[in-house]
Amino acid sequence: MATAAVSLAPVQKTAHARFFEAWPPLTIAALAWIAGMVATALAADVLAPYPFTALDLKARLAPAVLLGGSWAHPFGTDELGRDVLSRLIMSIRMSLLIAFFGTMIAAVLGTTIGFVAAHFRRVVEAVVLMLIDFQASMPFLIIALSVLAFMGNSLSLFVVLMGFHSWERYARITRGLTISANEQGYASAVRQLGASSLRIYGLHVLPNIASTLIVSMTLTFPETILLESGLSFLGLGVQPPLTSLGNMVGYGREYLTRAPWIMLAPSAVIVLTTLSISIVGDWLRDRLDPTLR
Repeated sequence: MATAAVSLAPVQKTAHARFFEAWPPLTIAALAWIAGMVATALAADVLAPYPFTALDLKARLAPAVLLGGSWAHPFGTDELGRDVLSRLIMSIRMSLLIAFFGTMIAAVLGTTIGFVAAHFRRVVEAVVLMLIDFQASMPFLIIALSVLAFMGNSLSLFVVLMGFHSWERYARITRGLTISANEQGYASAVRQLGASSLRIYGLHVLPNIASTLIVSMTLTFPETILLESGLSFLGLGVQPPLTSLGNMVGYGREYLTRAPWIMLAPSAVIVLTTLSISIVGDWLRDRLDPTLR
């Protein structure tokens, strides 16, 4: 009795299936949210319906539209009659700027220190590793609170302080990948041709490890947003008249039962933004890391 032949040919995926395999719907939604936040930050002056410091005591604690308020203040107003939507838009700009510059400072500082440790080795490497272990073992929030308490609150100091958060991760990654690159053929070949160490690290090693560093940046960026929000919530971050997401949450906690819209709007933005960046970071890791393909 003849048996039916079983086809062993691989099943061809449709273009639709290949698209959603490369671009999962959750990743597309996360990218759309991040793009919306960036566009909001860039066009904050145009999008804000009112000046974020404008007071309207007659409209004090006006509810949001979803809670029966008017469209004059769709997200409601706070205890001083300031428009929550306008303050939210300006807070998005401030928080993203702080997180961006803080992440860039940490990445540049950590990458440079990692290159120095991998180049000099021995005593320099031991000192760098000791600093990395010290940074990793110390609660950064306590350090930040101490610095801001003794040196005072200023926006420039606050941004630099955010830059010292998580630099040890970049240093550790850069050191390990640079040592591995120095043992490979391309770095040795360029060195034998007479290239300087600065040229080797900047033009040859850095492009080869950039994908890993970029993924690390997408993972530490939301941590910086949360750290800024936490410090601003405690009153040691962004100071009035400026505003940030954590600053809004800090002021809104006193009116949580009477005017929850003051706190819920920035809290939702913090959660969705950090979640979206984390999702995109995981997607980039899967796309850029050859060991996970």
